Amino acid sequence: MTPPGSDRNDDLNFSDLTPGELSFAASYFDGLTSRDRPAEVQINGQTLLVRSEGLEASYPLKGVRIESPLSRLRRVLKLPGGARLETDDRRAIAALERRMGRNAGLGLVQRLESNWPVALASVVGVLAFLGLFVQYGLPALAGVGAQITPVAVMTALDAQTVRAIDGEYLSASSLNPARQNALRREFAALAAEQGGPYTFRLLFRDGGDLVGANAFALPGGTVFVTDELVKLAQNDREILGVLAHEVGHVEHRHAMRQIYQSLGLTLAFSVVAGDVTSAASVAAAVPALLLNSGYSRQAETQADDDAGRWLMKHYGTTRPLQDILKRLIEQDGPEGKSSVLDMLASHPGEGQRLAHLRAIEAQAEGKR
Repeated sequence: MTPPGSDRNDDLNFSDLTPGELSFAASYFDGLTSRDRPAEVQINGQTLLVRSEGLEASYPLKGVRIESPLSRLRRVLKLPGGARLETDDRRAIAALERRMGRNAGLGLVQRLESNWPVALASVVGVLAFLGLFVQYGLPALAGVGAQITPVAVMTALDAQTVRAIDGEYLSASSLNPARQNALRREFAALAAEQGGPYTFRLLFRDGGDLVGANAFALPGGTVFVTDELVKLAQNDREILGVLAHEVGHVEHRHAMRQIYQSLGLTLAFSVVAGDVTSAASVAAAVPALLLNSGYSRQAETQADDDAGRWLMKHYGTTRPLQDILKRLIEQDGPEGKSSVLDMLASHPGEGQRLAHLRAIEAQAEGKR
């Protein structure tokens, strides 16, 4: 029998081989059926010979493909025409690979895979690496991605996110339009002084029971303020203190960093590349992310630094922001329980924030 892909050579047979030629036992599959048959394989120069019951065939060695080693599985040789050989003689195959210059270096990989202590140590090492990457690497990469994201992409993300927020989390504001316009004028002056190259706009919404007294900024400069927060404030200075804090989040790109870190680097690469469609596709996830997730302590400190400096410059005190934060704490009740989506949930560490604001004021007074 001459299988497909083999070379029939009546002058070449196993009795012609000289001592020392490579040989090994294998299972032969003809590629036509699933049946295997025991076979003897020998290498003679650049020819591979297979002998089995009712079969004697030769194949050019250059046409033989040796599959890469994998743990303790049998080694596989794929023959021209679709036939294949499987063998447990790893030493013979390793010698054949050296002769043919195939799979160099993979023998070490196979030995490592077969050594369970090494394999276990590798798994532990990979898990440790992943843990360190999530704790340190991902935040660092998210920070880089946030800094290089084009402003136009963040503006597009804002527009999509506003549509996702309205009706789902917030409803139309009931504040007097004249009151809204007055606050917008004050905010425009603040943003022009503090905010950099962003398209800032101030939107008023009714927070209802779900959001309550809150303010939060989207990456491109859209800032939401709820009616409840405006009513909680005793004067415009308190509201402007909160808004200066939110402008700080925009300027330092904290929201964009939060999105990248939470939704993954795939989004980061697509957005950095200017794929606005990809940015729009995650807009539905952004509202819940920004409302439920707190910024890092470092991010809060940066935003409070900006707000504190602005308040000291214009009013000589950080008291307005301190007062409204205290009032938010008091409205949580004696048990100190806050609603899931209130300002304190979005801005954790209120005690440290108050202390930091007092320290900003004391430092400024010490320089006078």
